[in-house]
Amino acid sequence: MDALRASYADSSSDSDSDADYPPQGIPPPVPIPESPVAAEPLPPPPISLLSPPNSLGALDYLPKGQSSRVRSFPHVEGNYALHVYIPVFIPQLEKKTLAQYLKRISFHVPGLNVVDVDIALDVLLNDEQRFEHVALGREFHISLGRTVPIRVHQIDSIVTMLRQKLLSQKRYWIDFSRWEVFINDDGTRTFLSIEVIGGGLAEITRQIRAVNHVYRLHNLPEFYKDPRPHISLVWASGDISESLRRVVGEETKKRAESLQKRIFTVKFSGIECKIGSKTYKIC
Repeated sequence: MDALRASYADSSSDSDSDADYPPQGIPPPVPIPESPVAAEPLPPPPISLLSPPNSLGALDYLPKGQSSRVRSFPHVEGNYALHVYIPVFIPQLEKKTLAQYLKRISFHVPGLNVVDVDIALDVLLNDEQRFEHVALGREFHISLGRTVPIRVHQIDSIVTMLRQKLLSQKRYWIDFSRWEVFINDDGTRTFLSIEVIGGGLAEITRQIRAVNHVYRLHNLPEFYKDPRPHISLVWASGDISESLRRVVGEETKKRAESLQKRIFTVKFSGIECKIGSKTYKIC
């Protein structure tokens, strides 16, 4: 028995590591928890995470009406919508004046909606900052060609030819000088827009001709014969052009003395082409 005890004692002291493991069949001891230490609270997340760049904040959860962009052609599997345009951002200094103008128009013409995000102007009237952000803080477009369907095998050819035709484009100033009302081809939408009638008109007209050339080579319908470059800010269902023009005309007369020759000016920054969900930089 003494020899057995000696043998067991020797084997248990051969290595410190062996002592770390309990004999088989015996569960390891449960550690006694230490007294909890109060952890410091985590800092709040950055505000930018709460309102990402493309977010409308609380308005993301508002029910939206019909889209302002209604296809003039049926969707066909394998087709992609092509749109060539000049991106435009309204200068910050002019947003407040434009917001006040739109509010006055919406007071007399109900049912107006913000282009693209398709939120009713009435929802935004009580929050001036949100109104400017949602209605005027986005990218607007001067169309250089019709929005038309193309096939996948045409994409590379169209993009390449657009870049070749529009490669050497000098920077110039674009003057948005007149409020105007437009309706789409089938009369289902009315748009309140700001038209280019002075500075930049000649350059944009030449760019439209270049886009028409590419469209023609691909058997696509060309732009309007007498194009009127503009950006659209709000829209309404149906053809309300007569009543909207009357209100715009009255509002313009009231402030004729304070109106400048142009509403705002931006510098031409390039041309983009959107095909499906992908955007290509042309120049």
